[in-house]
Amino acid sequence: MLRTTWIAMLLGFWSSLYLADTYLKTNRRCGEQYTSFQERCGLSVSIAHLKCYTTKFNRLFIRLGQCKPRLLRYWFTCGACFGVVLMFVAVALLLMTLVKAFSQDKPEQVLTPVMPGVNLPLNQITYFFAVLLISGIIHELGHAIAAVRENVRVNGFGVFVMLIYPGAFVDLHTEHLQALNAIGQLRIYCAGVWHNFLLVIWGVVVLMTMPYLLSPLYLTGNGVVITEVSPNSPVYGPRGLASGYQVTSINGCPVYNTETWTQCLRGVVFYPVFGHCMPAGKAQQLNKAIKMYKGSRGELECCRNDSISELCFTYRLGEGAQKPEKMYACLEARPVTELPRCHKASDCLQTRKMVCLHPSLDNSSRLLRVAHNSGPPVLYVGDPYFFSYTVRISSYVPKYDWLPLTLPEVIEMFCKYLISLSGALAILNAMPCYALDGQWILMAAVEYFLPSVITNPSDRNVIYSLIMIFGTIILIANVALAMFTLVAS
Repeated sequence: MLRTTWIAMLLGFWSSLYLADTYLKTNRRCGEQYTSFQERCGLSVSIAHLKCYTTKFNRLFIRLGQCKPRLLRYWFTCGACFGVVLMFVAVALLLMTLVKAFSQDKPEQVLTPVMPGVNLPLNQITYFFAVLLISGIIHELGHAIAAVRENVRVNGFGVFVMLIYPGAFVDLHTEHLQALNAIGQLRIYCAGVWHNFLLVIWGVVVLMTMPYLLSPLYLTGNGVVITEVSPNSPVYGPRGLASGYQVTSINGCPVYNTETWTQCLRGVVFYPVFGHCMPAGKAQQLNKAIKMYKGSRGELECCRNDSISELCFTYRLGEGAQKPEKMYACLEARPVTELPRCHKASDCLQTRKMVCLHPSLDNSSRLLRVAHNSGPPVLYVGDPYFFSYTVRISSYVPKYDWLPLTLPEVIEMFCKYLISLSGALAILNAMPCYALDGQWILMAAVEYFLPSVITNPSDRNVIYSLIMIFGTIILIANVALAMFTLVAS
């Protein structure tokens, strides 16, 4: 889908939603009913913004906040310590990013804006929305439970979608929060980033232990399974590869997982092309060569264009002589690929009257023999990179036919998005910047750590304001840099 099409659909959705909301509110017949429905559900619609607010989870928050009070106290105290440390780490990371931006042509970015259809594939947009919403809910759940633990009233909880970004929020009683001491405020303010960090840890643990967690259902280390073959792939069709095929080797190179699959394909590209041993007399006997001609890519061809099983091979007669004669033979490709491999005739066991047959191909093409467990090996002639781009694989081979091939891939992709987005939310919210958690974390930290050193509240406010301005400038500069890099690319 084109970017302009996606943007047009997005604008059309929000415009239609806003117009429908305005029409229903002003309609004489159903206006009161619609307004009453919105109030009951806590729904509100504005320009590019949809919000749902409810008090139905307040009892749940109270139960969770009053469960194991001593354990929760230690839990959120650890979160407060982590939040304060993360605030300094976030400032250092973003400051280093800006410094590197002026010293390197392509600086590494800590925060990268994610735009569906721009730098986020549309087929992965479900992961993006789900992870962002879950991370936001867990973040706000931490605030709510910590607030109940500190005897701060929770007024309500809500979720929202702003343009394309989902999120959540919790409404705390302001007077109760302001009356709390500094360490209590730190426990509440840092609970969100603390829970985001724990989500990152959870994602890393699941990602690293996936082979063990899925071992009752999926095999690993015994090959790769084909999960999808693109319709435009040369190996698509009844004579090629299909979903569910377990690939065990490529050109004799054992395939155990996705890493060895990549290594085998790289070996095909970067290592010298090998041939196959055959008696010279047999090569001449089976030869179906026609008059030599140049193929579409400049390679020499000796087989008919309409042949799908024959391939032109080249070999040298009399390799020990000063001027060996270069010969061509049109042979059935499959039987040849079953013969012993060689780089020259002397590599063959019976060197006498043996030749080493090499496929006559252009520089970018290779002959691949892909062995799998669902039939004879598949032969592919062409660019190995194009082959790898049109075939999706997984290291997890299902033990049972009813298991989905893509389940491990879904779990892996979900964990990667969780690590990335939840980690980014933690860093972003820990920054001492206006309108973020870092604003309140810094305020509580200043009131907790500095009164014994700086007794004058006005001086502490000056320090707080200077740090806030500095942090806000750093964050805005990083966002501007990231947006510029995204647009420029």
